[in-house]
Amino acid sequence: MWMMVFFDLPTDTKKDRRNASKFRKDLIKDGFTMMQFSVYVRHCSSSENTEVHHKRVLMALPPMGSVNLLSVTDKQFGRMEIFFNTKPQEEKNVPQQLELF
Repeated sequence: MWMMVFFDLPTDTKKDRRNASKFRKDLIKDGFTMMQFSVYVRHCSSSENTEVHHKRVLMALPPMGSVNLLSVTDKQFGRMEIFFNTKPQEEKNVPQQLELF
């Protein structure tokens, strides 16, 4: 499964910027990768693992702003189309799924 975090955080004051920066750093520390400026993704090996990271994101929520979480299957994530300047682009830095047996 893939977990996606979409957010829109205020950056008007120094405190708001600090909170937004801390939230982004917490996401990266938890293994998320930036897909766009306010969209981060992370692969989770199971729905139980997704729930663990869901709780971690909830604990890192900043006091102001909007944060949305979405979990999708590998198949759904794989069907994503990416367009840049209206032309389909090859993905260069796609996070790879690792499984250890």
